[in-house]
Parts: sequence; C-alpha cells; structure tokens
Amino acid sequence: MAAPFQTGVFFLPSIGTREAMERGMAGRDPRLYQEMLADIGALSVAADELGYDAIAFTEHHFHIEGFEISNNPVLLDTFVAMQTKRIRVGQLGIVLPASSPLRVAEDIAMLDHISGGRALAGFARGYQRRWVDTLAQQYHAVHAAPSKDRDAEVDRVNRAAFEEFFEIVRLAWTRDTFSYRGSFWQVPPPGIPWDLEATRTMGAGVEDGVVREIGVVPKPLQQPHPPIMQPFSFSEPTIRWCARNGVQPILAPVNAPLEEFLFQVYYEEARSAGRDVQPGEGMGVLRDVIVADTDEEAWRLWRDSGAFVGAAWFAPFGFGSAIPLPGEAPGSVSPEVMHERGLIWVGSPETVRRQISQTLERLPLKYVMAWQYNGLMPRAAIQRSLELYAEVVASL
Repeated sequence: MAAPFQTGVFFLPSIGTREAMERGMAGRDPRLYQEMLADIGALSVAADELGYDAIAFTEHHFHIEGFEISNNPVLLDTFVAMQTKRIRVGQLGIVLPASSPLRVAEDIAMLDHISGGRALAGFARGYQRRWVDTLAQQYHAVHAAPSKDRDAEVDRVNRAAFEEFFEIVRLAWTRDTFSYRGSFWQVPPPGIPWDLEATRTMGAGVEDGVVREIGVVPKPLQQPHPPIMQPFSFSEPTIRWCARNGVQPILAPVNAPLEEFLFQVYYEEARSAGRDVQPGEGMGVLRDVIVADTDEEAWRLWRDSGAFVGAAWFAPFGFGSAIPLPGEAPGSVSPEVMHERGLIWVGSPETVRRQISQTLERLPLKYVMAWQYNGLMPRAAIQRSLELYAEVVASL
C-alpha cells in the first residue's frame, strides 16, 4: 500500500451482531465465536493482500457481553500468521500487570518464529477492574488503573508494575541469562537447588548448585526483539516513557491541540534520550475507519458498530474524555463534530481522502491503526472498506 504513512488494522474483536449482543450473553455462544474466527481469518488474508502493515488484537477477559472477545491475542496472532504471508501480527496490547512477564516473553518469541519474524509486541497497563484485579491478585497491591476517577496510589502501583514487568520482558529477550530483583518479581527466586551436569557443561546460570540466573527460550527471531507498541494512551508521562524506551504509542482519539502537543513531546523526549527520530516517527493514532461507496452507507454502518460500541462499552470507562477542546463540556462533542475534526474517518472515498489530507496538514503522521468492527459490520462491508481505504491512501 503506497502511502505517506503505514496503516495497521485493529480488531477488538467482538462477536455477534448488535442484535445478538442486545439479546444477552453473546460472549458465551460458541457458534458466534466460530463466526468471529471465520471473519478474522478472511479479513486478515484480505488485509495482507491489500498491503496493510499489521493486524493487532486487544486483550480482555470474562466479557460475557460479547465485546472484546480476545483473551489470548497471541493465539489469535498465530491463527492469523498461519493464513497470511507478509503482514505483521501483534497485540494492542497484552496487559503486563495482570501477566507473567516471563510467559509473555516466551509466547511472543514463539510467535515471532512461527510467523517468520512478523511479530509485533504491544503492552498495556490495563484499565478494567473486573478482570485485571482478578488475574493480578497474586501481586496483591496491583489493580487496574481506570480511565476515569483515577486513584493516585492505584495508578502509581499499576505503573510501577507495568514498568518492572516491561524491563523483565526486555531482559528476557536480550540476555542469554539474567537475574532481576524488583518490587513484584525476583528472577530467579533465591535458593533454588540445581545440580545437573548438563547445565554445567551445556548451559549457564548455576553457581554452587544454586540457580543464580535464568534464560528464556526461544530467543526472538527479530533482533534485538520485535518492535513494541503501547495502546491507547494520551497521558504525557506515558508518552515520555515510550519515547525514552523506544516504544511506539498509539494515541486514542484526542482533541487536536493535545494530539499535536503529544507528538511534539514524543519527538523532543526521544531526541533528548539520544534517539535519532524525525517528527512523527515512532508515533501512531487510532481512528475508526469505515469507507463505503457513499457517505450515507458509511454512516449507517458506523452507527451500528463504532457508535454502538462507544456508547455501550467505552463511554462508561471514561473514553473520550480528552476529545472535547479546552473549555468544551465533557460529552459535548457530537459524532458529526468528531467527523468534522477528523477524529473518525467515515464516509465515501472522497470524504475520507479529505479527512486524511486535513489531518496530514497538522500532524507529521507516520502510522494509523484503523479500527475494524467485525461482527457488528458484515464481513463483505469490512472487506469493501479495506479495499476502498487502500485505494484512498495510495492516491494521496
């Protein structure tokens, strides 16, 4: 796909139509899950053939409602990788504070080999307490960091856990053997006896019959490791952390002044950390992308997909709080105004081309993650949208 920027496709993924979800408990329906897999497989092949850069899946658990049925994005990545040839496969993202960093390092390294070096790693902090608190209970003080009504101590501990776990993953990928002493993890824990001749002659990490360091296998195929993204933040501390650590943040939709400020923050922080980046390099944005033959058709599709998900699922978590301009009331920005400001790319090819051009006039845009609403949109409509969008960006 020849374009001034790269585009990946992002799936929640949801299962079932809007009507199926509203009947209740769609997430527990095996038939709907099979339909979701069939959609994802077919659309991934289409995106691969059309030249999209990447496919990424979220991580969430226990969603009986039918939204975000993606409890293991690495398995979905593997499912997609086995059907495609060149497109990257990744996660947006694995919630590190609710995970074992060593298992995460192993799983993504395996994915990198299975995909032939096409893995993309994505890590998130987690904001949904129903499942993050349940799966992170072994860490005791770690909870999800909600998108609204933030508790300063909860946020601090969650961020500390995220950064510690990230460092462990990176060490696991880049060191043959390593040890780590942190607030949440000790790698390895003290006093593990290990007196194997095979380790003395063919391995490493043991002294005086005690495990001092461990090595994670396999080593990733990409060196030093797969590229790393972080979704979908818009906090200045997170953007600065990403810039220092070579992580590509994908910004959630936010108002234009904040978006432009965060792009500049990333650029300046990365340069001050010694990274030779150009404006816009290493950043990305998330957009709803629905292209149809007419504006009317695109809006109809969006209202039963993006608008439905946004109102029913994301608004209660505080998403969209940074969309109003300074001085505008929370929740006051209508879909039509969001469209006018280029925060959703919905319409005919001519309309979406105009929206993208307006965005490029104010942002040094290098990467877009295009949100796809499988299940809530018919497969044929999504494939048509992918085709039309590819034609639009190729013509810019």
